[in-house]
Amino acid sequence: MEFLSYLISGISLGSVYAIIALGYTMVYGIAKMLNFAHGDVIMVGGYLSYYAMFSFGLPWFVALPASMIVCACIGMLIERLAYKPLRQAPSLAVLITAIGVSYFLQNSALLIFGANPKTYSNPFQSVNPDGSINAGISLFGGQLTITYVSIVTIISCIIIMLALNFFTSKTKMGKAMRACSEDKGAAQLMGINVNRTISITFAIGSALAAVAGVLLCSSYTLIQPTTGSMPGIRAFTAAVFGGIGSIPGAFLGGLLIGIIESLAKAYISTQLSNSIVFAVLIIVLLVRPAGLLGKYVPEKV
Repeated sequence: MEFLSYLISGISLGSVYAIIALGYTMVYGIAKMLNFAHGDVIMVGGYLSYYAMFSFGLPWFVALPASMIVCACIGMLIERLAYKPLRQAPSLAVLITAIGVSYFLQNSALLIFGANPKTYSNPFQSVNPDGSINAGISLFGGQLTITYVSIVTIISCIIIMLALNFFTSKTKMGKAMRACSEDKGAAQLMGINVNRTISITFAIGSALAAVAGVLLCSSYTLIQPTTGSMPGIRAFTAAVFGGIGSIPGAFLGGLLIGIIESLAKAYISTQLSNSIVFAVLIIVLLVRPAGLLGKYVPEKV
């Protein structure tokens, strides 16, 4: 029963990583940019929902869309100011700029919200008639408890992955994104607005980061300016693990990274869990350099 509990915890954690990794993989797949500021957009989304729910008293189903809209606008602004001028620049320049944007967001949050962590109450819980709070459901005679936030996280991840698959394969904008991913020049010749397509991609990725921020803070109940740093790195690892540029790959990679991390903490060592995750990543990349579901694309000469 303990193993099942750790497994569910890992799937829940991996679902958060998968949602973040979907943002990474969309931006890289279409714009061929590694947006390392993505993890800090998670933190911004967490703060926005925190103040919306606990300062203005809005319910979570209002605060979440509001934070998604604001984060989508922030993502588009970051792309317009920081990344668009570097479309033709070397990848190292883009990487350094992304790191700079990441530190800018962290220090801005430090100045605006302060350094002290804030307690993020779990919005996904039920209140019993006697006023007591029920945070989850018990199974197998109470031996296994699954929290509501875990259920919401797993279901949200599945819905988002299916919705993104439908969006990219069936809608006009999704097909434009796939065309830009294949060849921006040819897509532009066919009448596709490449700049608008990339901006919308950043908007979708940042909106997903806001969802991940709410789910992550609901699980760990604390938020501070560095909240998104490590989850962002792990989610990027998940995107590479599954095959960056692949939506199913980001989903699979996120789940596997979450499960490996949870089981490593439970059965091996809490201190070594990160090392184990990255060791597994290295082994997988040695066998499959493109990731589990990634495709090797030879460079054209």
